[in-house]
Amino acid sequence: MSEDDESVDQSETSEEWASAMDEQNQSGQNNDKGVDPLSARAQTIDGAKAVEMDELTSDVSPSGNGAPDLDVIMDIPVSISMEVGNTEISIRNLLQLNQGSVIELDRLAGEPLDVLVNGTLIAHGEVVVVNEKFGIRMTDVISPSERIKKLR
Repeated sequence: MSEDDESVDQSETSEEWASAMDEQNQSGQNNDKGVDPLSARAQTIDGAKAVEMDELTSDVSPSGNGAPDLDVIMDIPVSISMEVGNTEISIRNLLQLNQGSVIELDRLAGEPLDVLVNGTLIAHGEVVVVNEKFGIRMTDVISPSERIKKLR
C-alpha cells in the first residue's frame, strides 16, 4: 500500500468518526427534548427503527408449566470414562517405561471402578463383557446433591 492510499484511508476513517460524533451530538440534543436516544439513533442508522424487547418471564418451558425444558440440553454430548485407578510416578520412571512394564495402581483387585462424566465422579461400577466388548455395570450411583457438593 502506498502513502497516498494510507492517507486516503485515514481521511475516510476521520470522516466516519466525525460523522459518528455528529450523530451522537444530535442524539444528545434530542435527549434534552425528551426523545429517547436509542430510538433516535436507531432511526438514523439505515432507516432502522428501535423495537421494545419482550421482558423475560419466569416461565422457561414452552409447555407453560413453569418447569425448565430439559429437552434443550438432552442432545449435548458429554465424555464418560471409567477409572481403574491412578498413581504418581516421577518423570524419570515415566521415561523408563517400555513394553511389558507394570505400573502399580492405588486400587485393590476387584474394587469398583470410578465412572466419571466430564471428569466428575457420578458412580462406581464393575467391569462386564457384553458381546465380546467391555462394559460397566453400575453398582453405586452418587446422588445429584452429593455431586454438587463435590463441585464446590
